[in-house]
This record gives sequence, C-alpha cells and structure tokens, in this order.
Amino acid sequence: MATLVPPPRSSPEHDDCAQWYARELGWATTGTSPVRLLTGLRFDVLELPAAAGHAALGRVGRTGPVAVAGQRMRLLVAAGSADEVPGLLDWLEWGGIDLDLSAVGTGGHIDAPVPPGRPASSPGAAVWLRPPGPCREAERSLPALGGFGNSGGDAPDLVRLVDAAATECHRVRLAHARNHLWAHQPTGQPLAFS
Repeated sequence: MATLVPPPRSSPEHDDCAQWYARELGWATTGTSPVRLLTGLRFDVLELPAAAGHAALGRVGRTGPVAVAGQRMRLLVAAGSADEVPGLLDWLEWGGIDLDLSAVGTGGHIDAPVPPGRPASSPGAAVWLRPPGPCREAERSLPALGGFGNSGGDAPDLVRLVDAAATECHRVRLAHARNHLWAHQPTGQPLAFS
C-alpha cells in the first residue's frame, strides 16, 4: 500500500520571492523551492562563464537584466531569441566552436535571483547584477533580433550581444588552455621561440 506524502511546505522567503516576481514583473515561476523563473514566456537567457560575461558587458555597455549565479552569468534577452542563437553563431562564424555559451528558451528555467535589495540565502545563490525594471519595462530593455543596431530600447541588438559573448567565451577558453599548458611545462626547460 502506497503512503501519501504531503508536498513540502514552502518557506516564507520562497513565497515572498515568487510573489515578488509575479506581482512586480508579471513573470511566471515554477512554484517549487528554490524558485525558478520560466524562460520562453517573457524572456530567454544567454548563459556563459561569469568572466566572459563581465568582459562582454564591458564591450556592449548597456543590456537588459543580468544575473550571476556562482561562476555563471545569465543575460536576459527577448523571448524567442534562444531559437535564433545557433543560426547567429553560424552566421557570425562561431558555429562548431565549443564556446561554453548556451541559450535557454521555451520550456526551460533558471534559478530566480534574490529580489533586489534582499540578501542572498547562500554563497553562489543567483543574484541580480543588473536587476529588471518595473513590470513590462523589463521586456522593453531586452536585446532582440530587431534591425541591427536598433533593438528599440537602450539595449544592444541580439547580434552584437551574441558576437561579444562568443568572442569573450572564446578568449576565456583560450586563456584557460594557455594557463593549463604553462602549468604543465617542465621546469628548467627553456621555451623555444622562432
């Protein structure tokens, strides 16, 4: 005979966080603990190493909302953009290169960053680097695949953002490989340069 187990009770922090996203931004959550934001409805996400993300942000300037979780950065982009990223990477001649850059769209989710002004619950928890604005304003600030150079807001178009992110992901990967190579060089062995 199967035993029915009641669902886990959510914490006040969980309920408060989920309500903030619903009330302030109109964003859907999974309703689970930890709170997760559903992608593909109001926004999609470009996810990349935080080091590459910081460098990319320095290149493109203003973007839409940006979150950091541990060593990963999440750049929010217009809903539907995740479907465009593979084609953009091919068009920008980054196709087939392992960049550690992914797009999360319809059917996906990300851990919900702690609402702005509230402390993170644990080290490495998702937090806003650039929080979203009030309801509906957040979506207008998301990079989209509009006319190149004009996404209709202050954010760069999706092409510029993806190109900067891919470039910086590649640079981080090359730096990691170079550091790994130097760490494994025999000591006392001079390097030959031509």
